[in-house]
Amino acid sequence: MMAVLTVRNVPEEVHRALRMRAAEHGRSTEAEVRAILAQAVSPESRLLMGDALMNIGRRFHLSDEDVESMSQAHDQKPAEPMGFE
Repeated sequence: MMAVLTVRNVPEEVHRALRMRAAEHGRSTEAEVRAILAQAVSPESRLLMGDALMNIGRRFHLSDEDVESMSQAHDQKPAEPMGFE
């Protein structure tokens, strides 16, 4: 189910600008308002895990050889779950 939102007392010049913007994008005023609201609450930029790891590597000046040696050095065996007996 979708929520319904009513906005009252929208100034005429804002409503006119919304109609014009909607027409430019080829959609209804209501669809334009939904698009504006969705964009307004979305994060400006998502940090992806790969980008975060790459930035950490750069900050610590890690080379590909450093990463390879670290991956070979750690224990390859899966961790055992804790027992509570």
